[in-house]
Amino acid sequence: MTPETDKRILAARQIIAHVAEHLQADLSIRLWNGEVLPLGPNARDDIQITISGPGVVRRLLLKPGIMTLFELCAAGDLGVVGGSPLEAADRWDHGKAIHLPKRVDKIYLAKQALPFLFGSDKVARAYDDTAAYDARGEVGIGAGYKSRKDKDFISFHYDVGNDFYALFLDPEMVYSSAYYTSPDAALEDAQTEKLDRICRKLRLKPGQKLLDVGCGWGGLSCWAAKHYGVTVHGVTLSEEQLKFAREKIEREGLSDRITLELKDYRDLRMDGHFDAISQVEMFEHVGFANHDRHFLEMKRLLKSGGLYFHQASVRRGTADHNQIAPTTQSTKTIARFIFPGGELDTIGMTVTNMGRLGFEVLDVEDMREHFQLTTREWSRRLYDRLPEAVAQVGPERAQLWLIFFALCAKAFERGAALVYQTVGQKRRPGPSGLPLDRKSLYVDRPVP
Repeated sequence: MTPETDKRILAARQIIAHVAEHLQADLSIRLWNGEVLPLGPNARDDIQITISGPGVVRRLLLKPGIMTLFELCAAGDLGVVGGSPLEAADRWDHGKAIHLPKRVDKIYLAKQALPFLFGSDKVARAYDDTAAYDARGEVGIGAGYKSRKDKDFISFHYDVGNDFYALFLDPEMVYSSAYYTSPDAALEDAQTEKLDRICRKLRLKPGQKLLDVGCGWGGLSCWAAKHYGVTVHGVTLSEEQLKFAREKIEREGLSDRITLELKDYRDLRMDGHFDAISQVEMFEHVGFANHDRHFLEMKRLLKSGGLYFHQASVRRGTADHNQIAPTTQSTKTIARFIFPGGELDTIGMTVTNMGRLGFEVLDVEDMREHFQLTTREWSRRLYDRLPEAVAQVGPERAQLWLIFFALCAKAFERGAALVYQTVGQKRRPGPSGLPLDRKSLYVDRPVP
């Protein structure tokens, strides 16, 4: 061990001890020399954050932020062992973590950081940019419809492989927030409960025509056709999803009631054709600049008085109505590594836009805590099958997805992210023709 290395180890001990005093977490850090240091009083060492070398500390000091964390994790230079990233995040208080920069002694930490800032050692490995959509960060944020590469964006996220998604999704392959009737409900039951509630909220009846926008692996299309007797047309931009969904439809004998195609819903020429339209967490891919067109397309495709179901994750927004959902480093990072082209609306924008673009908003339901439970279960399942995930998509992408699920679960837990189901009716004069109360939406009924 060189004198320079000694200085860095000593400095790391001092920095971690100072942070631990204020963070008071219940996990440990393992340094590049194998030394394990607690991140709080009496902290356990069963879950450890691993640092591969002093260059990691240097990177974090020179460019702190979530983008650097993702790059270091993608390179394998920063990791979690002994548990999932979500299990690690459960070991500290978020409030203390958020306010940590205000509570630590910055002058003291700056002095301790000197050996890292002026040393010669750097991170050994550059991160593998195949884990990112575009190493330049050009991920469609703020772009209009014509300049966005929506099919490429969708392919990056969803064409990772059906087998990968099957590691953590339910048998119906539903990749959106489930609906939990109790906290200990099984994911499988919570997802079928969600599918059925969507059908109820759309008041589906035999013989009606449903458009399933962003139909995914066909879970909702099959459920609606099988249990509600409707004819379904589904569209997706993911070739992997389309192949799986068509095989599922054939297997379940629903080919006479469901048609699917690889097409952008905005290119459909079926004006006024559908009694109902469902959009379940595809809207996050549309982008702010394209929201107006989205709702106008929904209106165009619906019959007069037709119902539109809209489920989407949203942000809280800000007090400044001109900066309702500003782009942050977190959103840039997620767009780069997980969801290229993704931009989260606010529920206020959703309701306002639907109202001004031809819909009467009939119902809004908050599902934030349902999505917290859903993402926690996805994280648990993926971590339990991590060796399979690594074999399929590589260690970098597998770890980034676990970090993504951890961020989502914590965001929904804190209320930094939310998700809503909103139902609107294509506006027409006179009565809506719907029941005056909401009882019928929640009446238990046997599912065939």
